[in-house]
Amino acid sequence: MPSLKRSLFLSPPTFDGYDGAAGSRYQCKREVKSFWYPTWLAQLAALVPGSKLIDAPARGLPLDDLLRTAGDYEFLVIYTSTPSFINDTKVAEAYKAANPELLIGFCGAHVAVNNEASILASPAIDFVCDNEFDFTIQEIAQGAPLESVAGITIRKDGKPHFTGKRPRIEDMDSLPWVTEVYKRDLVIADYYNGYMLHPYMSLYTGRGCKSRCTFCLWPQTIAGHNYRTRSVENIVAEIKWAHDSFPEVKEFFFDDDTLTDNREHVEALAVELGKLGVTWSCNAKANVPYETLKVMRENGLRLLLVGFESGNQKILHNIKKGLLVERAKQFTRDCHELGIPIHGTFIMGLPGETRETIEETIRYAQELDPKTIQVSLPAAYPGTFLYNQAKENGWLIGEKGDKLVSSDGIQNSILDYPHLSREEIFEAVDIFYKRFYFRPAKMASLFLDMCRDWQVMKRQLREGVEFFRFLWGRENTV
Repeated sequence: MPSLKRSLFLSPPTFDGYDGAAGSRYQCKREVKSFWYPTWLAQLAALVPGSKLIDAPARGLPLDDLLRTAGDYEFLVIYTSTPSFINDTKVAEAYKAANPELLIGFCGAHVAVNNEASILASPAIDFVCDNEFDFTIQEIAQGAPLESVAGITIRKDGKPHFTGKRPRIEDMDSLPWVTEVYKRDLVIADYYNGYMLHPYMSLYTGRGCKSRCTFCLWPQTIAGHNYRTRSVENIVAEIKWAHDSFPEVKEFFFDDDTLTDNREHVEALAVELGKLGVTWSCNAKANVPYETLKVMRENGLRLLLVGFESGNQKILHNIKKGLLVERAKQFTRDCHELGIPIHGTFIMGLPGETRETIEETIRYAQELDPKTIQVSLPAAYPGTFLYNQAKENGWLIGEKGDKLVSSDGIQNSILDYPHLSREEIFEAVDIFYKRFYFRPAKMASLFLDMCRDWQVMKRQLREGVEFFRFLWGRENTV
């Protein structure tokens, strides 16, 4: 059997503050400088003993520094995305120039959807991965010839050649723990955002999402709509190990698209987490019943990240959200009653958006009053229903997705409607933020939080400066 290749798993350097390894979270610079764990790359590194994981953006590592060790490796895997693909291709070319014998593969939703164009983008790229790529990468690292490995596209006689589909993983417990790779290769203090306790740690307990949101990338490309979960026993064992190994971590975040998709599972998991005494948070849909929320809250749940998207019911139908506005309001009241903070996410410019619905959603957010919010633009990624819909209707600015972010990493408005311009949609984000946060009651609430804890005060003052810089940067983005 061939020896294991000396393997490097890389989240490449790019814009300052750009979260290239954000996984299912969209890739761009945010209101407050934030970094998510490179969990997908860590999963690959966990399958290849002796490998190395480098998250260059989180560490602030420039390419020149990385290239000094290019000769130490035989196999390089780069995690890429639509807005960063051109940059990441240049990184691959630099590595190939430094080490011509280096085998280089790309993984991520962008290359899974655009496999033929991606493999032809540069001779430095030896293969690109299809859908779930964990065991695909493991086979290649073990020395399997590329043509024999299912789930990749290679060049054959100068043309793209797909080696065949690989089935999605059904036994999620077959994947090793990512937290051991975190311990070996990452600096935990590098990872933070505006609504998690610091330091926090994120990981997946399952893949897939039952919802059919037209804009959501990963369920439509990589993970599918069947929510496959690890066993409660497996998850709890990893959290116990991580809790013991990282005593500084104040909160564990389960980054599954929607942890609450399987209510029986999440209740059982919550009870076991409660026995460990850990603090945790997760993504949730705004339809979780009070009884389930209560079980979660009583067993260590601190915060829910919830995609409300819009306050207009027709828009929610348009994007196949599968959520009623009134149900979301009741869910939010339940969370307030139980003392569960919400980080609410909203999107300006979805199909059906008008000046009136923008106003409706801003007022809706004020009524819901989540603790914090994120307001973004529709990220019409190739491979999504929204992308195809926008392309067919002539709404899309730039069909290759290269317009998703500006030259400095700020998210662009790439949908332009006859009745609502992309400039108006872009501006609506600033208006939304200002009208939500610059209310006397909200400002007083944030000030009281700062007064209760000196660490919170220092952090929120820093984030406040970053937030104003973000707004200023958007106002000066072309």
